[in-house]
Amino acid sequence: MVKQYEANRILNIALAGHSGAGKTSLTEAMLYLSGSTDRLGKVGDGTTVSDFDPEEIRRRTSVTTAAAPLEWKNYKLNLLDAPGLFDFAGGLCEAVRAAESVLITVSGKSGVSVGTEKAAAAAEKRGLSKFFFVNGLCDESADFYKVFENLKASFGPSVCPVVVPYIRDGKANIYVNVLEFKAYEYHDGKAVDVKMPDMGTRLDGLRTAIYEAVAETGDDMFEKYFSGEQFTPEEVIVGISKGVKAGTVSPVFCGDALLLNGIDQLLNGLTWLAPSAADRAAETAEDENGDPVEIQSDPDAPAAAIVFKTVADPFIGKLSYLKVVAGKISGDAQVVNMRTGEPERIGKTLSMRGKKQIDVPFIGTGDVGVVPKLQDAKTGDTLCSPTRRVKLEGVDYPVPNLSMAVLPKNKGEEDKIAQGIIRLEEEDPTIRFRTNKETHQMILSGLGEQHLDVIAAKLKKKFGVEILLEKPRVAYRETIRKKVQVQGKYKKQTGGHGQYGDVWVEFEPCESEKMEFGERVVGGSVPKNFFPAVEKGLRESVESGPLAGYPVVGLRATLYDGSYHPVDSSEMSFKMAANLAYKTGMPKAGPVLLEPIGLLRCTVPDSDTGDVMGEVNKRRGRVLGMNPAEGDSQTIEAELPEAEMHDFSTFLRQATQGRGDFSFDFARYEEAPPQVAQKVIEEAGRMRQESEA
Repeated sequence: MVKQYEANRILNIALAGHSGAGKTSLTEAMLYLSGSTDRLGKVGDGTTVSDFDPEEIRRRTSVTTAAAPLEWKNYKLNLLDAPGLFDFAGGLCEAVRAAESVLITVSGKSGVSVGTEKAAAAAEKRGLSKFFFVNGLCDESADFYKVFENLKASFGPSVCPVVVPYIRDGKANIYVNVLEFKAYEYHDGKAVDVKMPDMGTRLDGLRTAIYEAVAETGDDMFEKYFSGEQFTPEEVIVGISKGVKAGTVSPVFCGDALLLNGIDQLLNGLTWLAPSAADRAAETAEDENGDPVEIQSDPDAPAAAIVFKTVADPFIGKLSYLKVVAGKISGDAQVVNMRTGEPERIGKTLSMRGKKQIDVPFIGTGDVGVVPKLQDAKTGDTLCSPTRRVKLEGVDYPVPNLSMAVLPKNKGEEDKIAQGIIRLEEEDPTIRFRTNKETHQMILSGLGEQHLDVIAAKLKKKFGVEILLEKPRVAYRETIRKKVQVQGKYKKQTGGHGQYGDVWVEFEPCESEKMEFGERVVGGSVPKNFFPAVEKGLRESVESGPLAGYPVVGLRATLYDGSYHPVDSSEMSFKMAANLAYKTGMPKAGPVLLEPIGLLRCTVPDSDTGDVMGEVNKRRGRVLGMNPAEGDSQTIEAELPEAEMHDFSTFLRQATQGRGDFSFDFARYEEAPPQVAQKVIEEAGRMRQESEA
């Protein structure tokens, strides 16, 4: 029987950090040391608990968030191992939504990286406690104290050393707990108490760092520290404990996940310092009227849970990962999905350790668990008791900004591709999929090249369909610059009644996005009952412009004369006559190609503004201005042609090491430069020839 824990004994911890820092290895070490697994898996061998997806095993890196619960000293720790690669940042968003703490893994060699900063920012955004674990200290090139100074410089005096290494003969096998003032030596992952080593002046520096962190926990502590008074040991312990829960102190642990060094002290530190599910402040939700209401962590209250992650697999079925905020979710629970307003049927409840399903009688307050086969539930949905209908805050995902056109490798599989991607969207809301009605292309958007590559691989493995990705076509427009008057006459004689329609149409530029139609026919040269047919013929015609076949905008067409036959004239004949007038007149009216222009808002570190503005100019953009942003960043505003934005996200990630962010929104159409227009027209002609062939 699986032991159930009260909320004050449940710790929900997101593991985050830069890719390659060892989050999955650390998760594996904690699972093994706690007895939750009977062997220590390795990322390189594809044998870890949390990297179980075939793509993760093949790539040797995490692409989704995995749950891995363990028990340690009468606490339940729900570890949520989040991906470090920026292409899979949606996983970090899911993990922090369900967590009270973020354990940030830092490489003992490379130190603070962009992923470290992003993980800390994600924790701060949600008001979560932060812990740092400096990993890989048995590597000869690792330097804990350099990394520690790096952390202090990046995150300020709140960074507090708890466990530090004592280097002997170039090896970090002895770890000192500076709060307990005890030392431990590790042999094959097992800790042995040893005599406290002489750390000289370094110990004084570490104690100063601890006192600085404690001073950050309150005005009284701050004043005491800067007045030169010493903190008592009790004040230090209580100050750190309170500071961690308040988010003002960030403890630093260290060790080596592959050798299990320091892992027991990390687990001990988490159970001592990390806030439990019951410690978190009440969640703010909305009631049925949209008014704010507080949801306390109360096991006896009506149930309320957030779906923070979804797995949609054709083989194992749909799995909805829940964080229960109040009450409990069990097989006999009556719950309502607040997005749909409909009841959801709860079958069984599970605890997931990687891909292993463990039956549990219920998912209690503060706990994380899984419900299979919920028909309509999506990530971000609130499931709650019908007696208290509330809507919890959803998951805040990044917006995908790399788009590619999707082509089937085998003809006729378009529907199969669309269905597969729609299923994948259920488990990864950072995917966007649509069909561009103008270019008739299926467009897939994601967070980066690797993200789209993984989607393609999953489509092949899960749904048996292969895709090709190519640069999407841009939806250009066409317009005219001159006024012309032309005749369109349609005359066809067959055995019986013939066809006769004759119109004179004036085409001229205007400001309207749609075609404007007017008439000033006098004397009944064209009967009024044929006016709608002329208009319909012209509206159908403007869908294909004279240059490259793109829709025509900014056009006013005025029917001003014509003739008819009392027997042979019909709506069809006047519609055809209008089409002939269009085809005759448009090439004479100075047609030009228009390209879509968008507004770029790009936030980058101060040091990268010059490179980004230079790139904007290279891409035919116009910089409009620059405004200060959060931290040492600037937001550049510029206008760029959509045709130049395809790989901007790739450039920005490389130029800023992943620190940059941007949005791009359509603004208007502008006349394309002659060299651009010529290239587009030639490409359209080539495609027309290929389709006809």
